[in-house]
Amino acid sequence: MDLDVVELSRLQFAMTAMYHFLFVPLTLGLSILVAIMETVYVMTSRPIWRQMTKFWGTLFGINFVLGVATGITMEFQFGMNWSYYSHYVGDIFGAPLAVEGLMAFFLEATFVGLFFFGWDKLSRRGHLTVTWLVALGSNFSALWILIANGWMQNPVGSVFNPMSMRMEMTSFYDVVFNEVAQAKFVHTVSAGYVTAAVFVLGVSAWYLLKNRHVELARRSIAVAASFGLASALSVVVLGDESGYSVTHSQKMKLAAIEAMWETEPAPAAFTAFGFPDQEARETHYAIHIPYAMGLIGTRSLTHEIPGIKELVEDAETRIRSGLIAYEALMQIRSEREAAPEAVKARFEDHGADLGFALLLKRYVDDPLQATDEEISLAANDTVPTVWPLFWAFRIMVALGFGFIAVMAYFFYVASFRNMTFPRPALMLAVIMIPAPWIAAELGWFVAEFGRQPWTVDGVLPTALSVSHLSITQVALTLAGFVALYSTLFLIEMGLMIKYIRKGPYLDMPISGNRPDAPTSEPTPGRTSGLQPAE
Repeated sequence: MDLDVVELSRLQFAMTAMYHFLFVPLTLGLSILVAIMETVYVMTSRPIWRQMTKFWGTLFGINFVLGVATGITMEFQFGMNWSYYSHYVGDIFGAPLAVEGLMAFFLEATFVGLFFFGWDKLSRRGHLTVTWLVALGSNFSALWILIANGWMQNPVGSVFNPMSMRMEMTSFYDVVFNEVAQAKFVHTVSAGYVTAAVFVLGVSAWYLLKNRHVELARRSIAVAASFGLASALSVVVLGDESGYSVTHSQKMKLAAIEAMWETEPAPAAFTAFGFPDQEARETHYAIHIPYAMGLIGTRSLTHEIPGIKELVEDAETRIRSGLIAYEALMQIRSEREAAPEAVKARFEDHGADLGFALLLKRYVDDPLQATDEEISLAANDTVPTVWPLFWAFRIMVALGFGFIAVMAYFFYVASFRNMTFPRPALMLAVIMIPAPWIAAELGWFVAEFGRQPWTVDGVLPTALSVSHLSITQVALTLAGFVALYSTLFLIEMGLMIKYIRKGPYLDMPISGNRPDAPTSEPTPGRTSGLQPAE
């Protein structure tokens, strides 16, 4: 398999996934925030909360549409660029995607129309129910997608069938309740909540700086700060849980993130700073925090954490074990039902390492003909490039703690200082709007780049997963996707900026929080069809 095609296919999927994830976190968080705002409106009957719900709901709608447009094409790539992957694991990977489409996406897409056009056609409680169903649909979509992705990180509940040459599901329960998938779901959703909170906080701060829509902005800041603080704290806690699960399921990824070349005796230290040197296999100018990695990775002070060098040796051992499984597999395939029981037993004993033998396909057509040097090269391929993982993780963590600090400050001022926000604080809130997207993209980079060289960890190498396409075909589709998605991103940015500048549509008087009170600011012109007809 031409490795240039593999790299281009990886790049194409990475580009489309990262473009798509520009829209996902805001959809996840803003749907919940909008539902909270409408809940307050239904409970209090104050028109300002209806106005807030409509305004932030409009921005949610713009983002939702672009998220759907960029997300649908991603699933087609599995058949287009990753056909052997789809054949090899489709029975398992396809199940959560199908459930996501039937259970979550249809729920979300069905009720989103009622949210926008049902304001004067449904009762208050009926419309609130619709809003919460949209929010639940958004989050259920994330759940099933992350169950599918979590299985790729930790392939439980499945077994390889030597007769069909495919992975088959043995336990749907194990796939759904995979510890990696559940940890990824709560961590990713919480990150989406932080994204929406920072977005609402930043836009509201901009209104206060411009002295526009002050009542809406102050209340939005109060909601965003409290919701964002809880979410930012949960991201850190749940991210710690993700790190703990990686210790069990993806030891090499953890070692690469930590640039941990040698096995760390208990209790392992956390490397706060350093410059990883993969060629020399050492980290220069490293600054360590004693005991921290032991507590994060093992929840104890008595368990060591294996380093990259030891894991490479372990990978070489597993490659040699996998060759035994590969040899037995070839005999089973040739003799079918007549294969001796001893051969089948040998495959069962070593079948868990078959994927490691397939790493040799990069160097030799028949893994059984691999030399010791090629086995050593394949074992070293299990080490991802360390320095980008090392720094991406640390920047992500630093941003996470920054969100906690900012949200805590705004929560304190909103709760105990009568919302008297200094201009520098408001300017900081505006400037930091892109930060959660940067953190989210870095998180996905760590998760996916750290899994290499595997499409399905320990089961199917990336180099074997791609379709038989030419470099030209992949390069042209890559260029087309980048051009299309860039255009869609610019359209979304233009629409979001347009509606933020225009501000909320005042369909009811809001001053004094009474329907009969005079308005305190002029009513902007009516917006486009994204706003429900009055």
